[in-house]
Amino acid sequence: MVEQLYIKKIEDVIIKQIAKSEIPEDFVHSKDTVKWLLKIKPDADVALKIAALGHDIEGSLGHKKVKREDCKSYDEFKKAHALNSARIIAGIMKKFNTNQELIDDVYNLIDNHETGGDKRSDILKYADSISFFNVNLPYYFERNTEEETRRRCIWGLERLPKALQKQVFDFEYDSKRLNSLMHSLRKKFKVDLS
Repeated sequence: MVEQLYIKKIEDVIIKQIAKSEIPEDFVHSKDTVKWLLKIKPDADVALKIAALGHDIEGSLGHKKVKREDCKSYDEFKKAHALNSARIIAGIMKKFNTNQELIDDVYNLIDNHETGGDKRSDILKYADSISFFNVNLPYYFERNTEEETRRRCIWGLERLPKALQKQVFDFEYDSKRLNSLMHSLRKKFKVDLS
């Protein structure tokens, strides 16, 4: 019971921090990632839930967040972003005297959420990827060129198994151009929606 109280407090701190992000979709994406996590793995443990909620927390740090232009490649940027988020969440958890095993578990999940590598990290990566297409993509499309959006979508789709790619291609967007882009990618990835 005491442990549950601390978990709730940790989640509240994470939510309050992410709400400070200058990126409008960050807050919704955080909660949406938890939603997709629970669709993929309804019995997800506490570590996975905390990691899903806080995996992108470093984006709420304003000038202290990792910047893409400071990295040699997109993958290097994503790795630095994941590591920064993992450190922040571990720091929050330590303030609540959370047991070190849980802190380490959450840290490793967040640190690997962009690349996966084991069953639980893969599940978090999948939930994050689906949520990107569900929540973030329309915003990303508004801020970037169509070619950059295509590149980012391909990167995101390659992180998903075919069954979950199918889920992504079920999404409809308000933008005809974005729907057209996704339709062309569905053909490229040979995903059959029937």
